[in-house]
Amino acid sequence: DEERFNALVLGTTDYFCKTGHRKALLGISGGIDSAVVATLAVAALGTDAVTVILMPSRYSSLGSIEDAEQLAKNLGIETVTLHIEHMHSAFERTISDSCLEATGLTQENAQARIRGMLLMARANQEGALLLATGNKSELAVGYSTLYGDMSGAVAVIGDIYKTDVWAMYQWINNNYEGCGLNMPTIPESSSAKPPSAELRPDQLDQDSLPQYDELDAILRLHVDLDMGVD
Repeated sequence: DEERFNALVLGTTDYFCKTGHRKALLGISGGIDSAVVATLAVAALGTDAVTVILMPSRYSSLGSIEDAEQLAKNLGIETVTLHIEHMHSAFERTISDSCLEATGLTQENAQARIRGMLLMARANQEGALLLATGNKSELAVGYSTLYGDMSGAVAVIGDIYKTDVWAMYQWINNNYEGCGLNMPTIPESSSAKPPSAELRPDQLDQDSLPQYDELDAILRLHVDLDMGVD
């Protein structure tokens, strides 16, 4: 976990040095992935260089919003809140004008793409680099949205499995001083609650995927060791 943390901090720092950018931007949801990415960004670039965007929807739980706000407060970074309900409703009205009703995956992906558009617009306006927050487990099985949460200049934890993200969160909080942080920054509730994209009522990742410890065990064999189905 320490090696992963140091490698990702170094990689992020070098990436910004090579591109000449001074500002990083990312969306945070109250979940563990965006919490770890925000913490890595602060460790790499400093608090003044990182801005986080909260984009709650009609399906966002109060607990997730509070976790995101607490994370930003712990890190001491700028927070901007952009509610997406009016854009979401406008999308539904426009789709209905063509005699279609946005349901299921269409409805879910629309929310992720609205968020991606807002994040990219803010990054363009401020000359910042957008950090994507998807992990390797999600990307390996396509549990993500094109032009939505996949948007960004670099996926900071894109080569880290979900179970390793949880492990690194615990290591960061237990070794915060060595990470250049003033306190354990990531709320425990961000890790304790079941993972969810919160794109429909009562949604959980495990509605669509195996449990992450089972999924990651398969992916390590298939991706890392290049083993086939047999």
